[in-house]
Amino acid sequence: MKTCISQVTTLNNPFVDDPSSYRGGGWDAVELSLAKLEAYLQEDPGADVGALFEGQGIRPVAASGQAGLLLSHGEARTAFWDQYRRRLERLQGLGVGTLIVAADSSAQVKRTVVAEDLGRAAVALGEAAELARPFGVRIALEFQKSSPICSSLETAAALVAQCGSENAGVCLDVFHFQNGPSKLEDLDGLPGELIAWVQLSDVSGTPRELAEDADRVLPGDGDYPLSAIVERLARTGYDGYVALEVMNPHLWQVAADRVADLGHRALTRVLEPWLVPPAIREGGP
Repeated sequence: MKTCISQVTTLNNPFVDDPSSYRGGGWDAVELSLAKLEAYLQEDPGADVGALFEGQGIRPVAASGQAGLLLSHGEARTAFWDQYRRRLERLQGLGVGTLIVAADSSAQVKRTVVAEDLGRAAVALGEAAELARPFGVRIALEFQKSSPICSSLETAAALVAQCGSENAGVCLDVFHFQNGPSKLEDLDGLPGELIAWVQLSDVSGTPRELAEDADRVLPGDGDYPLSAIVERLARTGYDGYVALEVMNPHLWQVAADRVADLGHRALTRVLEPWLVPPAIREGGP
């Protein structure tokens, strides 16, 4: 497995300062926040984002923040899919190979979900995956613990299997895995090639029913059985990136280079038995 940092972990840090903060913390790969990226480009439309990260030896390998593709309809669907197409073009230019697509939320669906919606969602996921293929981008469906259409790893895996495209996979966000209806046994027998992306965090002292994104802490600082989760993940054969994704407002007030350093140490401790050495990761001996 390989380590990566999500930009939402340093959300308040200026976009232009993120690459140097990450490099100082020992990272060499980043999961871009589409919202943060697009806000930066609004301020500086001519900015060379690729050069900004390349200059610090950081590879943008994934992006997150896309939603609304599964069950949206009418004008909302048109808006979401137009946005999606523009983002695919931008990600292709940056060499980003994975786009995390969040399952639709209750606010987006705004109605009771019925059984037929699962079929609709699978078809839409397949369309999104095939649309992304020519851009060199693979789709990672992220189940959300409170989503009315896809709240568990089991459902996400079923939608990916039914969508008809090998260019779709599952995003395993440990926060949603641990706090939703998923269970450790759901990872048993899951083929590693079905997993397209992994995000890791922890939560301390908060019942799973009440846990919110703001409750996330660094891996190892909370109560999650991370060793058991990662061990089962390794058994699937997954050997891709694991991103540190900690959306904690308290951490956002800490200097980004400090957060990057602490976060890299924390994630490395959790993943150490299964980490790919940097030399091999970069094509060395």
